[in-house]
Amino acid sequence: MERIEKKLKKEMKADNNMAYPDFEQMWSSIQQDELKISDKTIELRPRKRKKFALVAGLAVALMATPVYAALNYDWSNILSYRAGIQSALEQGLGQTIEQSVKKDGFTLTVHTAFIDDNRTFILYSLKPEASWDGEDIGFELIGLKDSKGNFIEGNYTHSWNEELGTYQGYFETDWVAEGQVADVELMMENIQFISDEKYSIGYNPNDLTTQVFPIQKDGVDTVTIQSFEQDEGKILLKSAVTLTDLEVRNTGIFIEAVNDRNNSIETGKRSFLGSQGAKGEYLSQQLFESDALHEEGTKFQISYNRILETKESTWSIKLNLSKKQLENMSFKQVLDIPINNVPGGTKIHEMTVTPTQVRIILTQEKYETFPYRDYQLDVGGTLLTGHMWSKDEKPNETELRFEMMGLNVASLENQPVTFVAKHRVEGLYGDDNSTRLTNISAKPQSVTSNIAGYPISWTYYMKDNNLYVESLSSDPVFGGVNQTYYLEGKEKIYGQPEFMGMLENNKRMDVYENFDKKELDILINNYLTNQPNDELRIPLTFEK
Repeated sequence: MERIEKKLKKEMKADNNMAYPDFEQMWSSIQQDELKISDKTIELRPRKRKKFALVAGLAVALMATPVYAALNYDWSNILSYRAGIQSALEQGLGQTIEQSVKKDGFTLTVHTAFIDDNRTFILYSLKPEASWDGEDIGFELIGLKDSKGNFIEGNYTHSWNEELGTYQGYFETDWVAEGQVADVELMMENIQFISDEKYSIGYNPNDLTTQVFPIQKDGVDTVTIQSFEQDEGKILLKSAVTLTDLEVRNTGIFIEAVNDRNNSIETGKRSFLGSQGAKGEYLSQQLFESDALHEEGTKFQISYNRILETKESTWSIKLNLSKKQLENMSFKQVLDIPINNVPGGTKIHEMTVTPTQVRIILTQEKYETFPYRDYQLDVGGTLLTGHMWSKDEKPNETELRFEMMGLNVASLENQPVTFVAKHRVEGLYGDDNSTRLTNISAKPQSVTSNIAGYPISWTYYMKDNNLYVESLSSDPVFGGVNQTYYLEGKEKIYGQPEFMGMLENNKRMDVYENFDKKELDILINNYLTNQPNDELRIPLTFEK
């Protein structure tokens, strides 16, 4: 299953000129089973899920459907965020493949392919022999190879169906054939056998000091946890895990609260995953309900997946893919509709509609982050929910993807279509006005200032030779200080974010390590404004 950290960029720099990740965008996207950092979307590695039932009682008419074999499986669990594929499957769309190859005790079967002008999507199953002992599995490499031998990357995920005794999964890539057909080869290389590890730690939720727990087992050396009280009865836990086996980092590590039967009662909302600290440690942050942590009898453990063995092997199936079926039901329109109240000369440039997905391309004359968080297409009163998908190779383009659920292509041709953007969040640069911190010591002290009319309360104090600077505003439109700095001559010395907050809570904290001054003039590098009720509606007019 897809490894998160193999693709994460090392955003948290050790030096003072570190790049600052867009935490708010990451928080929003992680709720959609995706993690976004530096405008790159990473597919989350799924956990094992509960078994799901075999579809029974299919009507006799389905026997004539070209994708009947795929319909014998219930794919809804793994397609929960690919609703357009699920909808197309239920309509009998897709190219039937039903090709298998057996190797090293596993049978790989490619069931159905969907290929159109937006993506190539392949449904597969992986069935182990009866003697298989039940570990989770993944692959070091999975992708397509075209007729010229070029490797085509993509994302994949699979989930165990206990009733059928098989993994069900999909491979997805933005690559599409230039013509109507393409000869490709689906390849899976080097199977990995993975164990779900859990280790108890003696974390005390009543102790807000730094707590360190030696593990020294199975690739994990120590776990360090810092606790920060938040508003609305929540506690944020920041963990740093030092490793003796760097492969552990590639599987994700998180903290769980468990009851006296060792059942998980709270895993916390993971707001930041997989960054690498200055010493190579694995950093993450989780937001817990305070009541859950303080519940009588609650214990704590770390949970992660460990690769037990990697076996050199290759599964390969040659496929003749055709997009003829879906292409005949698709269309593309150049729109070039200006969005006047968005900076950067932003336009709705292009829309591509297929039976599984709608993609809209936004262009900017000058690069600006599109200042909205929620996206919909209103098609005659039916709403399609969209997600942002930025492209590194085209920084002046932003792509919005909408899964086609409950509609078909004709719906967009025959009904009014409106682009809807909600919840405006803007990132703004700070000004040249500094805030003076005096008599810096271990005792928390406070001072107030403002920026652009927004009041800010600052609290600062020393702890473990580090200066902590907290910021908070009473104005709900203020979304939080994203970064602070101070000047040494003409050089900017940036604070490192100690934790992120949510937009609904604009509290932030920066830390300046090994700090030895008694006074400091601090400045705001950038900040957010938050308008959750702001809504933009733009009718999309195109040839029908």
